[in-house]
Amino acid sequence: MKTAYFTSSLRHAALLLLLPLAGSTAFRTPPPAKEPDPQVIAQFGLLNNPALQKFIDQKGQQMAAVSSRADFGYQFTIVDSPVINAFAAPDGNVYFTRGIMANFNDEAQFAGVLGHELGHITARHGEKQQTRSTLASGALLLGSILSKRVASLAQPLSQGVGLVFLKYGRDDERQADELGVAYSSKIGYDASHMADFFLTLQREEQASGAGGTPTFLSSHPNSADRYSTVKKLAAQAKQQQGGRALTVNRNGYLRLIEGLPYGDDPRQGFVESGVFYHPELKFQFPVPQGWKHQNSPQQFQMAEPNGKAVQILTLAPGNSAQEAAQALAKELSLNSPQATRTTVNGLPAVVVQGDQVGQDQQGRQGVQASTLSYIIQDGKTLYALIGLCGPGTLNSYGPTFQRTAQGFRRLTDANKLNRQSEKIRIRTAKAGQTLAQALAANGVSSRRYEELAILNGMKTTDKLSAGTLFKVVGK
Repeated sequence: MKTAYFTSSLRHAALLLLLPLAGSTAFRTPPPAKEPDPQVIAQFGLLNNPALQKFIDQKGQQMAAVSSRADFGYQFTIVDSPVINAFAAPDGNVYFTRGIMANFNDEAQFAGVLGHELGHITARHGEKQQTRSTLASGALLLGSILSKRVASLAQPLSQGVGLVFLKYGRDDERQADELGVAYSSKIGYDASHMADFFLTLQREEQASGAGGTPTFLSSHPNSADRYSTVKKLAAQAKQQQGGRALTVNRNGYLRLIEGLPYGDDPRQGFVESGVFYHPELKFQFPVPQGWKHQNSPQQFQMAEPNGKAVQILTLAPGNSAQEAAQALAKELSLNSPQATRTTVNGLPAVVVQGDQVGQDQQGRQGVQASTLSYIIQDGKTLYALIGLCGPGTLNSYGPTFQRTAQGFRRLTDANKLNRQSEKIRIRTAKAGQTLAQALAANGVSSRRYEELAILNGMKTTDKLSAGTLFKVVGK
């Protein structure tokens, strides 16, 4: 959860459901993009790096000018997520995560992927796929882990519910690759490096596993011949340039990402040894053993592995715990809710228990979920720990909800409060070093050699010439 974004009420979150979703006809004739989608920014946050934001906008607008829809109107944005991904919306918004920016090793790789994403828009792939799109509710956790029943009930608590990730078929991917090669070549880049980046993506996915959070390859299906096809297309594009020298600019790009945050930012919350810590907001609470969890700028979510229950921490509206409890009961459409005052580790709190009443997918009226939620007040800040489970299962999940909420307390551990994120650091190799030797000389633990080899698009045994720049990570 990001302090800057973690400030909205549940009602504000619910109102975002009224914004156009995947099936909206508003996307058929989208106006020129003026700014990033507020739902995307609410979910991920903007990267605070003016130089890198300027870079992607300049390259994006340059590439858009040579595309088949030059006057459409585009916005290019880097979001503050460690996930390795890039995605384009039919309205002309193109998003790159800081995670994918950290994994590029030259401008040509970046330009190829940028052209690929722009190609999805110019070929209108998103408009064709909208009816088959997947909603990424919450921080992508609800849609991938929870059962459909609980996920649909928890959606109003999520500010990211409108974010659409479009899963493209191989024909669309092939065409986007062709356009990526064409567009990046037209603005002077060596498109063969886009193919090299696909190898990095494959290695990263194999090393980390697919998990519940989408990566570039999970929303952009790969194929066995993709690497060779892009290499062939790039060679043809190079011939069409008539011998013109094409740009790679490895050193310039690496210098540009010096200091870029790497991995999760612990300042905005992290899980360690079964406890969620938030150094900026100065609180902590336990995560139920074995439960999946996902942090986002708006909230922290925990889900029972089989999708039968969810517990979500977010800010609560109101000026007191009692007022916030009333608002929560109304927001969740609880039938005859029970509210009880209590304290949680010295903090005033209200426990809200009740059944959520509404219509199921068949239109039948009845109990849709049970809830045991806590409103906890710390000074002027009100937190809601909302527990939702299926009808009649509160006896099973209520004790878990209760233990989590009663473990909420102020964070005072200096080690946790002062935790800093890792950052990309650029170093220079000496003659004759392998990558592993260069990493060792810069204090990198051997257990991270393979991780950093992938980050550098190299193998640990690769020989580096004198003066070669490479990435390490550090504080």
